[in-house]
Amino acid sequence: MDKIRWGIIGTGKIANTFAQGLCNVEDAVLEAVASRDIQKANLFADKYGFEKAYGSYAELAADNDIDVVYIATPMSSHLGDTLLCLDSGRNVLCEKSITLNSAQLSVMLDRAREKDLFLMEAMWMKCRPSFRKALEWIQAGRIGNVKVIRADFCNLCPYDPDDRLFRPDCGGGSLLDLGIYPITFAADILGYSPKEIISSAYIAKDRVDHYASVVMKYEGGAFADLSMGFDFQCENKAVIMGDQGSITFGNWFHCSDDIVLYDTNSKEIERFHSSNSGTGYEYEIEEVHSCLRKGLKESPLVPHSETASVMKIMDTCRSQWGMTFPEEE
Repeated sequence: MDKIRWGIIGTGKIANTFAQGLCNVEDAVLEAVASRDIQKANLFADKYGFEKAYGSYAELAADNDIDVVYIATPMSSHLGDTLLCLDSGRNVLCEKSITLNSAQLSVMLDRAREKDLFLMEAMWMKCRPSFRKALEWIQAGRIGNVKVIRADFCNLCPYDPDDRLFRPDCGGGSLLDLGIYPITFAADILGYSPKEIISSAYIAKDRVDHYASVVMKYEGGAFADLSMGFDFQCENKAVIMGDQGSITFGNWFHCSDDIVLYDTNSKEIERFHSSNSGTGYEYEIEEVHSCLRKGLKESPLVPHSETASVMKIMDTCRSQWGMTFPEEE
C-alpha cells in the first residue's frame, strides 16, 4: 500500500483537527468526507482537499476507494457508525471513547473479528513520542518501582444544553470525554486491572458528570489519583512517582511534547522533547498506516484488550455513581 486512502465521517471540531493532521502525512490520501448535511461535507472537502464529499454516512462506507475510515461523530453514534463501516468492508479508527460501555465495545470487536478488519480507538496519547519515552524510562528502571501517579484533565467549559458534552443522549460527561486520558495514562503504567476503584462525581441536573475523581489502587500499595471535569480549569499536568525518582509531564499531559526525569532529590537527570509542528494526530495516523501495511487487525500500541479494560474501569465508575445513558435504560 503505497498510499493510504482515508474517509472521515463527521465534520465537527475533532474532524477538522484530524484532517489537518492528515494533510501533514505524506502517504495519506484525503479520499472522502461525509456529513448528514451535504453542504457541510462540501465545505469540509474544499477546505482540506478531499476528493469526494457525501451527504450520508452510508455512501461513504460503500466507497471502495477508501482504505480506512475515521469516525468523528458523538460517542453515542460510534457503535452504529463503526458497524456501518465494518459491514461495508472498511477498516476503522474510531474517536475515543470508542463506545459508551463494555457491552457496546464487545459487539464492535466481535464484528471487526468477523469481518477480518482493522479497528482501533483513536487514543493518540499512546502513540506520542513523549509517552513512549516515559514508558521506556520506567521499563529501564530509571525511577524504580512506581508508587503514585497523579493526573488531572479539567477544562472550563461554559454550560450549553445543546453541547454534546452536557447531553446524555450524546454520551456526555467528563468521564468519557476527558477522564479516559488520565485513566489510560495510569493503567498503561500500573496495569489495566486495579485491585480497587474508588470514585465519586458531581452529577448535574442534565444527568451527566460535570466533574469526578477516580482513585485506582493496586497490589503492593501503588495507586493513581485522577481527576476530570468541565466546571473548572486545571493545568492538566501529570507526574509519575517512583521510589528512585519521578517523571513529570507539562501542561496538557496527554499531548505534551516535554517530559522531565528527576532523581529522588528532585534534581533533573534528563529531559525529552519531541518536536512536532503539526497537530499531534500525525503519530496515530502513522500507526494506522503501519498496521494496515503489516496486515494487522489491531494496533500493538492501542490493543483491543487495553481499550476494553479502560472501558470496564469507566463502567465501574459510572456504576458507583448510578449514572446511565438513555441507550442503557
